[in-house]
Amino acid sequence: MSFTDKEENQKKDDGLTRESTHDQGQELSQPHHNGIQKPESLLGEAAFVGVICGAQLMTQAGLGQSIAPLHIIGDSFGTRNPGQLSWFAAAYSLTVGTFILIAGRLGDVYGHKKFFIIGFFWYALWSLLAGFSVYSNQIFFDCCRAFQGIGPALLLPNAIAILGRTYVPGRRKAMILSLFGATAPAGFVLGAVFSSIFGQLTWWPWAYWAMGIVCFFLAVAGILVIPRMPLPELDTSVSTYQRLDIPGSVTGVIGLVLLNFAWNQGPVVGWQTPYTYSLLIVSAVFLCVFAFIESRAPHPLLPLSALSSDAAFVLGCVGAGWSSFGIWIYYFWLFLEELRGHSPLLTSAQFAPVAISGLCAALTTGFVITRVRASLVMLFAMTAFTVGGILIATAPVKQVYWAQAFVSIIVMPWGMDMSFPAATIMLSDSMPHEHQGLAASLVNVVVNYSISIGLGLAGTVEGRVNNGGANLLKGYRGAWYMGIGLSGFGILIAFMYEYHTFKKSKKMPSEKPFA
Repeated sequence: MSFTDKEENQKKDDGLTRESTHDQGQELSQPHHNGIQKPESLLGEAAFVGVICGAQLMTQAGLGQSIAPLHIIGDSFGTRNPGQLSWFAAAYSLTVGTFILIAGRLGDVYGHKKFFIIGFFWYALWSLLAGFSVYSNQIFFDCCRAFQGIGPALLLPNAIAILGRTYVPGRRKAMILSLFGATAPAGFVLGAVFSSIFGQLTWWPWAYWAMGIVCFFLAVAGILVIPRMPLPELDTSVSTYQRLDIPGSVTGVIGLVLLNFAWNQGPVVGWQTPYTYSLLIVSAVFLCVFAFIESRAPHPLLPLSALSSDAAFVLGCVGAGWSSFGIWIYYFWLFLEELRGHSPLLTSAQFAPVAISGLCAALTTGFVITRVRASLVMLFAMTAFTVGGILIATAPVKQVYWAQAFVSIIVMPWGMDMSFPAATIMLSDSMPHEHQGLAASLVNVVVNYSISIGLGLAGTVEGRVNNGGANLLKGYRGAWYMGIGLSGFGILIAFMYEYHTFKKSKKMPSEKPFA
């Protein structure tokens, strides 16, 4: 063999080695197709991931800051009506869940980093205004909460899309997306603790003003630490009107808002009120029009062709589980404050273990997600949602905290932090980079919209069984049983998904868990 032949073989061996390294070490810093290059230093990557995870942290903090000082805020507006108080959380979740899909499309078209930054600035503005609503009335506060929710709607899909474009499928991506999910319970506790401190010791508007200040600094940090992202190559022959699917966006948002409003207003004014069921009918019409438009749009807001049967099963599980979670958290808080007589700050302290349990669940999910079928992960998550609901629904009022209440608080985050990362990773890995915003949007739409819808369903049940407000415990338990039914339905969907996956694996023995 000549020296030249040896040199050629050496080059081939080196090339094969580099290819093997690229296939096995999916953590290289080189940008993949349509992706971005992650920071090269560990400190820079930590800052990058930290700012991105701040989106989820602040989103859940926004939910906690209305639930913890619920009656303090209600008293300042002169209301103790449970239906009116539920709007403090429901108005926020309504817009988070409704506008996420549009936000994901805007990021896909005009840049994820741009709308991530805009989301934090928007969140900061309306957090400040929500605090100033103390000088106005409850309706203005509810409106501020609704507009405040548009900020997380812009943040969440674009945050996940940035991570999806930065990291290739593999263990590192799974772990980082799991950490993103782990910040949810920690964010709720953070929002609850600080809003309770401000509510009890100073003045509740300071919780919202502090939120605005933090969001402003996170927006500035995002500008500095998120790498430059190449804008997508747009087809100049397609108009903005078509590219953003304006007809689908308008009809979809109107339908979702009216449906959500009717479901949450029904328990307040009664389902026999004409405008309540009229809005349900009108929302159904708009959603049907939305489906018709999407089936014929050249660039649909929700391209059904991009979704698989696996995605449908996963999203069904997420919707059932997270609607039960919304019921669990809202009525758990009322249970501890109204029936056990705890202060908002003590209640926040009792919820602190969810941050540790959620982190353990997220790390576990990041480790097993590439080794276990998605159907099994979802089955475990739905079981955790159900067990957590049963534990608190059957807890006596006079029971010690360390019995069922504490165990429920430990168990429930395993439903949250297994279902959310699993769904996010699956959809992110199965969709092309130009649809990363859509993948992130779908999971977050289902999560946040189902929370709001679940509260509406639970409020209806509570109002029917609490004997006109005379029996709070019976009303709370009725709501929890509604949540248990929803998470039980999630278990059924997960079993169907497992059966579907098992049959498919029989036909394709070499199929990977998330293939």
